[in-house]
Amino acid sequence: MRAAVAASIWLVLFAVGALVWFGWDLPDPEKLAARTERTPIVTVEAADGTPLLRQGQIYGEALTLAEVSPHLPKALLATEDRRFYDHPGIDPIGLARALWANITAGGIRQGGSTITQQLAKNLFLSRERTIRRKVQEVMLAFWLEHVFTKRQILETYLNRVYLGAGTYGVDAAARRYFGIDARNLTLWQSAVIAGLPKAPSALNPFVAPERAAARGREVLENMVQAGWLAPAEAEAAARPSVETRRTDDAGRNSRWFSEWAMDRAGDLLGGIDRDIRVITTLEPAAQRAAEAAAAEIGPAARAKGAGQMALVALRPDGSVAALLGGYDRRESAFNRAVQARRQPGSTFKLFVYLAGFAQGLSPDDMIDDRAITVEGWTPRNAGQGHRGPVTVREGVARSINTVAVAVAERAGRERVIEMARRLGITADLAPEPALALGAYEVSPLELTAAYAALSNGGRAVTPFAISRIVSDDGSVLYERPVTWPPQVVPPRALAGMKDVLRASMAWGTSKRAALPGREAVGKTGTTQDYRDAWFMGATRQLTAGIWMGNDDNAPMDDLFGGLYPAMLWKAFMTRALDGVPAQPLPSPPVPANEEQGPIGKLLLSARQALEEVDEENGPKDPSGNNTTRPAAAPTTSLPRTENGN
Repeated sequence: MRAAVAASIWLVLFAVGALVWFGWDLPDPEKLAARTERTPIVTVEAADGTPLLRQGQIYGEALTLAEVSPHLPKALLATEDRRFYDHPGIDPIGLARALWANITAGGIRQGGSTITQQLAKNLFLSRERTIRRKVQEVMLAFWLEHVFTKRQILETYLNRVYLGAGTYGVDAAARRYFGIDARNLTLWQSAVIAGLPKAPSALNPFVAPERAAARGREVLENMVQAGWLAPAEAEAAARPSVETRRTDDAGRNSRWFSEWAMDRAGDLLGGIDRDIRVITTLEPAAQRAAEAAAAEIGPAARAKGAGQMALVALRPDGSVAALLGGYDRRESAFNRAVQARRQPGSTFKLFVYLAGFAQGLSPDDMIDDRAITVEGWTPRNAGQGHRGPVTVREGVARSINTVAVAVAERAGRERVIEMARRLGITADLAPEPALALGAYEVSPLELTAAYAALSNGGRAVTPFAISRIVSDDGSVLYERPVTWPPQVVPPRALAGMKDVLRASMAWGTSKRAALPGREAVGKTGTTQDYRDAWFMGATRQLTAGIWMGNDDNAPMDDLFGGLYPAMLWKAFMTRALDGVPAQPLPSPPVPANEEQGPIGKLLLSARQALEEVDEENGPKDPSGNNTTRPAAAPTTSLPRTENGN
């Protein structure tokens, strides 16, 4: 008798000790039961209010059992906890079955958790799978059953359970996956949602519609076995796949833009601590035009070795109308339009010639396209040798490297860098001879913003993606001020640049991008071994930049800027400007008393000297060049641009 009493005492002490051991760090359920902490929801919208992206823990409306579809509780109980109304928080039969399965498998394979236990874990505990957490889960399940009714527990579970795609609760899942609230779910839709708690990410209907459907059919069979559904009804409801209404799928390839905008919102607000709506500058019609143009031109470009591309389209004020960070967002999340840094090739000549024109250079000035050596480096012209004396206009239109280098040397490399800085280029630039040919890496976004100055009269352009940020109560947290940026390009330089770039579009390397009936200017660029191919172009309403190449810097198969990048630019602009009246590029008046700069004076005397030399060297060909060509000097390797392509 004494031994039995002693054993009982020791058993009680052991039980109390075990409870203390497992419960010493147990969270206070009374404080946590009403907890509603969650990650803020960030909704990114296009300029017209179209939803682009929604991230965060998404909760729907808190519904009662009487309000949700009658199929849903039955589907859930038949699958997750068929004896829910009969057990006190734990199901001994279910636990025994799970224990045996785990022992035979040599590890944790089944949990045997009731809905009450799952709710306890979701509300109070981490997802750590240990014996300690399991015991605490059981203790909290008993507490929940003691404090709340079965109806309250089931309702709370339905409104809190994680169901994939950032959704918490059946109403959020119903809206996210099917575009309806949980009141109107069909039998099949209810079965699909009820099957998600087992593996929310793997069974997400967006990601795996067939797998989600297979799980939904299992749920229907469970309902039949529970006696809550006739076999004929289950058979009629079953589907081979799950049809969803993905609200953000229309913007799959706008995710590059949306994710960038979300990051910018965090920067502007100093962090995100509440639900917000980010109203962006993205124009759905322009974005669709970009995606359609990429789909049209992309396959041919890829066949020539262009594994990736980027597209940026800006309005004259810098607002981003469309953006592609690659061919397909499903292939890569890397945003090449914003994050990539590549050599710009001849598109960098924008800054060279603007610096020259600002110093008095004229499109009609003559420069001798002869082989030159600068500080031991000799630029080369791709494919066509040397033409002799040519106008600046022809030098730009045909993208002649020696002409660009000559202008950079006469204007001054520091002035070229200064012009690039004025127009928003932040890359490290050094006053080296190869600067003129785009030896330093830039991003497509920055380079496109620089070319946008051609569309607004020479004003600085800072690209931006966000117009306004508002909280869930409608409070304006940020609003971009309406300001007109300062003019950074002198009118004379702007006029000269437009002149030569119009020639590039009309008969030069950019001719494949010409837009009949609409004034446009543009420039091609191709780097050494065809590793990068660019096209930058502007109209009055829209400026766009295109890059093609490979992430690993592998060369392409003779793909140059005047080919598929120019064709893609034209395909995009044709769609984006369809129905938009043509307007000329703005032309600020050039002051009549503006003095001729030192380059203009220098080239004037040089042109006079060349005319005398021309008389001595004989007749010119129809293009105005001498028929007698100087011999080409030895060349060295350098960043390459195309000529005559």
